[in-house]
Amino acid sequence: MRHQLIEAIRDAGIQDLALLRVFDEVPRHVFVPEAVQHRAYEDAPLPIGCGQTTSQPSLQALYLQLLELRSTDRVLEVGTGSGFQTALLSRIAAHVYSIERVAQLAQRARAALDLLRIDNVALLVGDGSIGWARYAPYDAVLVAAGAPAVPAALLDQLAVGGRLLIPIGERDEQRLQLFRKTEAGVASEVVATCSFVPLIGRYGWPADRQR
Repeated sequence: MRHQLIEAIRDAGIQDLALLRVFDEVPRHVFVPEAVQHRAYEDAPLPIGCGQTTSQPSLQALYLQLLELRSTDRVLEVGTGSGFQTALLSRIAAHVYSIERVAQLAQRARAALDLLRIDNVALLVGDGSIGWARYAPYDAVLVAAGAPAVPAALLDQLAVGGRLLIPIGERDEQRLQLFRKTEAGVASEVVATCSFVPLIGRYGWPADRQR
């Protein structure tokens, strides 16, 4: 079944063998509820409880490819969710710092990561829109929720030469944008249209307007 998922990711245009190998190494079923574990190796988003979903694996592969991650990178992830993407990041980067607003999801993700003996991930329950200044600067920032605008705090915590991938737009539809920080400033490009759950927080959407 895992082989079928790898083929689906390859068919979606991801040809990086090292990246495909990471998806083969991380068991997705460990990160999803028992009720949907039989679908863990479908190339599809899955519900993980608390009104949240885990992303489609081929899209997660695209995000990782766009970030051009290196083995020495320090990565900030906003939106731990199931922890599957966190685990993928941990196989590529040196250190991963992940923020989840929903405590129950963070606890489940931590348990799954511990089960796989992943020890280069730090988790924080809190507002991802303000980042995690304690461990900045980051070589890459991956935001798994849609924001009305790019949070200034996340750009501030990005290292020179760093990359920030974030969905920007309305609550129901966004444009996935890749920001690159240089000595001269910040450049951005739109890489896809998308639809993510809203980023709730100080520099995101207000909690009282959640769908």
